[in-house]
Amino acid sequence: MRKTATRLLVLILMLSFVLAGCSGGNDNPGSAGKEGGMPDSGEKVTINVFAHQGSDMDLKTNKFTKKMEEQFGIKFNWTTVPFDGAAEKRQISLASGDYPDLYMLIPWVDRFSQTDLLKFGQQGVIIPLNDLIDEHAPHIKEVLENNEYYKAMNTAPDGNIYGLTGLNECFHCSYPNKMWINTKWLDQLGLEQPTTPEEFKAVLEAFKTQDPNGNGKADEVPLSGSVENFGVHVIPYLMNGFIYNDDRTYLIMKEGQVDTAANKPEWKEALAYIKSLYDGGLIDPGAFTQNAGAYKKIGDNADAQLLGAGAGMHPALFLTTGEDAPYSKDYNPLPPLQGPHADYATFNYPIDPGASFVLTNKASKEAQIAAIQMLDYFYTQEGAMLSYLGEEGTSWRKPQDGEIALNDKVEPLYKAIPLESGEQPRNDNWGALTQYNHHRAYRDAEVQGTDIYADDGYERRLYEATLLMEGKEPQDIFPHWALWVDPLVADEASMMQTNIKDYIDQNALLFITGAKSLDKDWDDYVKGLEGLNMPRYIEIMQAAYDSSTISK
Repeated sequence: MRKTATRLLVLILMLSFVLAGCSGGNDNPGSAGKEGGMPDSGEKVTINVFAHQGSDMDLKTNKFTKKMEEQFGIKFNWTTVPFDGAAEKRQISLASGDYPDLYMLIPWVDRFSQTDLLKFGQQGVIIPLNDLIDEHAPHIKEVLENNEYYKAMNTAPDGNIYGLTGLNECFHCSYPNKMWINTKWLDQLGLEQPTTPEEFKAVLEAFKTQDPNGNGKADEVPLSGSVENFGVHVIPYLMNGFIYNDDRTYLIMKEGQVDTAANKPEWKEALAYIKSLYDGGLIDPGAFTQNAGAYKKIGDNADAQLLGAGAGMHPALFLTTGEDAPYSKDYNPLPPLQGPHADYATFNYPIDPGASFVLTNKASKEAQIAAIQMLDYFYTQEGAMLSYLGEEGTSWRKPQDGEIALNDKVEPLYKAIPLESGEQPRNDNWGALTQYNHHRAYRDAEVQGTDIYADDGYERRLYEATLLMEGKEPQDIFPHWALWVDPLVADEASMMQTNIKDYIDQNALLFITGAKSLDKDWDDYVKGLEGLNMPRYIEIMQAAYDSSTISK
């Protein structure tokens, strides 16, 4: 269940944290123990670390590495792996028994899955972090206590925290299924921005038939998308005027009870509407089969502008953006359509479950304490900035007079200094290895340009587009990102989830394209869902929800 009031309170608390600046007394990295984390003996603690390393970084000579070694009394012994093949190398290290004290991973490269955490946690290979956090990591503890989703996704069913995943609350990623409409064409044809499914259909018909690109050819593509997972599917945005579509599980919540949306009359009604668009030639057939490259060729077509509307988390997925791009300014966000039953927007918490910080039983007690104190530093404002951005004055600076934060209602906190053309990597931060407390209020406080169509204003463009979606999700929402499935049924649930989602996706396409009849074949489709044991799948998901801290 999405507790909106609680989330708002957390945001206010986090915002207060940002505005407090770097000088708060609780930001002393040695507040959980001796200043700087140095052991009482004065000797440095060796920590063997397995870490991801990009081509622009050398962790052994990195300036931030030196800072952490001095501040926390650590001597790092690095095993670094490139992004390609990182998952296999981690798995080999565990299988061989020659694993490190600490894994520090980039979540979008590879991470421990929940199944990994439970398996290796129960074997004793991974150690629980609960006591270490309670005794040595006040900032981590505070974040876990104040963020219900983050606490739930890091707390296993047995109550242990076997590892921590990053916390990077990308606001525009939270509402991925946006629609970007060609407002230049709207103006040329004298059309108002559509607000309902039927008005949107009428606009797409005008795009198809009234030659808005002016080349005398019927070559316009009214609506398109692609098949990746960046909000580029056309169905969810269109369906959300009828019934909620999360584009992931197709599960919904009502008064604490899990159910599926995909067998409801409103789902059928939505498919009928989308079929009417397809039948009218208003949806590009390629939207259901093409990859991002083919999609972008439509958006960037040089001979004539072709695209009327595009699905996507952001417009750079389907066209070149920037000040010199010919079509960039033409595509602007369309708020959720008010359908016959709803005007929902798809919400997905932008953090993946699993863990990117994991301590093993190879770590000495001193290494465990030093490592968790270092991680706790990343959860402070100072630590978040220095670990990810790098040195002040070189890689970031304080705001100047007149500069405006991404959220123009808060005081700006910092501005990143990009590399100049030809400049060598600065090697002064750990980058994505350290995104552990990049909560929304922190991200909101970054200085951004005010021209949303300029390169330095692109993030503001996405932020403003997302404000149109914020709060449009259902009050009750199935929090799949925060749940742990009982390991005894995890394999069963995983197989059912794959089979059920594939079945729903395939049949949606068959109904939309007319290969199946909504009038004649709908009942058989619903029976097919039951044949895939949908009731059992819902039962497992209900149990996962009920056992989660999110339901309490």
